[in-house]
Amino acid sequence: MRRRIAGTTMVAALLLGGAVDAQLLSAPIGNLPGQVIGGALPSVLHQTPAAVGGVVSRLEIDQMVSDLNPRSLRDLRRARLQALIRANRATLDADDMGNPIRRNEVITLDPTPEMLARIQTAGFAILRREHIEGLDLDLVVLGTPKGDDSREALQRLRKLAPEGQFDLNHIFEPAGAALGAGSAAALALGRAPANQPAIGMIDGGIAAHPSLTVAKIEQRGFVNGAPRASGHGTAVASLLVGQDGRFRGAAIGRTLLAADVYGGNPAAGSADAIARAIGWLAGRGARVVNISLVGPPNRLIEWAVQSANRRGMRIVAAVGNDGPAAPPSYPASYPDVIAVTGVDARGRALTEAGRAVHLDFAAPGADMAVALPGKGYAAVRGTSFAAPLVAARFAAAGGDAAVVEREASPGHGKVGRGIVCRPCRIVPADVGAKK
Repeated sequence: MRRRIAGTTMVAALLLGGAVDAQLLSAPIGNLPGQVIGGALPSVLHQTPAAVGGVVSRLEIDQMVSDLNPRSLRDLRRARLQALIRANRATLDADDMGNPIRRNEVITLDPTPEMLARIQTAGFAILRREHIEGLDLDLVVLGTPKGDDSREALQRLRKLAPEGQFDLNHIFEPAGAALGAGSAAALALGRAPANQPAIGMIDGGIAAHPSLTVAKIEQRGFVNGAPRASGHGTAVASLLVGQDGRFRGAAIGRTLLAADVYGGNPAAGSADAIARAIGWLAGRGARVVNISLVGPPNRLIEWAVQSANRRGMRIVAAVGNDGPAAPPSYPASYPDVIAVTGVDARGRALTEAGRAVHLDFAAPGADMAVALPGKGYAAVRGTSFAAPLVAARFAAAGGDAAVVEREASPGHGKVGRGIVCRPCRIVPADVGAKK
């Protein structure tokens, strides 16, 4: 019993981040101010503080996760989000369910000039406005009237302009591992060839790495200018187009269009940045897009997903790692999105995998290697790393779900229509991955 309690404490510390995760993550990943772990576990483990039990192996951590019950995972999610908000009080607040939102902001979709004038007369300011070309959507971010928080302002708007489409500007998290970037340089910017079939990703920025040297990658930043390298974005990109000796991504040879919606800031990843990223990818011709991010339902994201789907885009999203007792994750839960969970090397659904309103496919999400920013590889665990493998299979199938389903094989637990891309798992020992 004492060992189980110590293990639970250890996992809680990992999931909440803070000072502990600075000692658990390897130097190439590093930390950002106020960084919290996005629902999965860091796989590069070192000496831990005495308070959380000394040296712990990756296998022991995986067992600790399996021991956590759904209620524990749900409670850890709540505590993690609270920690993120506390660490970024100047820019973040919480909605009525405790989800992080941009402080003193409300978004409105396709407002008429008359409605905007009425809103401004009531004390709302226009902070940002943009026509998202790829989605043919007019987006306006409003500043709240003096004395109103975002929740109060949203209710005021719905009474003031019942014909309008309004929502809070929610923050979405990486669905596995830390976002941290460390000192690794961002991959050099370039423009992907227009005549190449493209696959897209919305995540953190991509760092330079030997496995990405010959890949055709175009990055664009949607927060504070140029993309900023991140561990999470680098890992996902490597699973798609990485190629280095025995390490091979699942979509080698395809052009990768990468949208950075964090800019190195864990308090970014807002709904308006993600919507603009979807619009850019639609305009650049990406037919399949991976989103290894999770958050609550949001009207802007829903509208962007629907618009992209009408234009022929397939969006693949991870279900997250907060367990089945947590609220359904989005965008995976939208009907137009392919929802993906992860399995271990034995084909067992990850115990900590979150849930969506529907579940489509599973892919390897543990006992596997990804690229670290700069150089080297790490073993990882989380549904973030399963989603890009499914996205790669959809790209190969021209977006046809029936073709992907024919590849699917049975697994253990909730795996949707089955496990795809089983051979895509890169065994950590094969590439000298850090544990």
